[in-house]
Amino acid sequence: MPYGDGTGPTGQGPGTGRGMTAGSGRGRMGGNNAGAGPGGNCVCPRCGTKASHVRGVPCFTIKCPQCGTKMTRA
Repeated sequence: MPYGDGTGPTGQGPGTGRGMTAGSGRGRMGGNNAGAGPGGNCVCPRCGTKASHVRGVPCFTIKCPQCGTKMTRA
């Protein structure tokens, strides 16, 4: 950038190096938390009610017994 105002030639400067290109992500489902496993609890994001997680049943398909909101995995 010749004048320091961000109007330099294209293809030079930050963001043009070896960054995120096609196929360089973290993999399926984000990489770290590919699956929470068979144990654990389902938690209501609204009221905090906990329910045991049932293997093979995603928590987001279960409604909270207290308020009816879809549960999330904890």
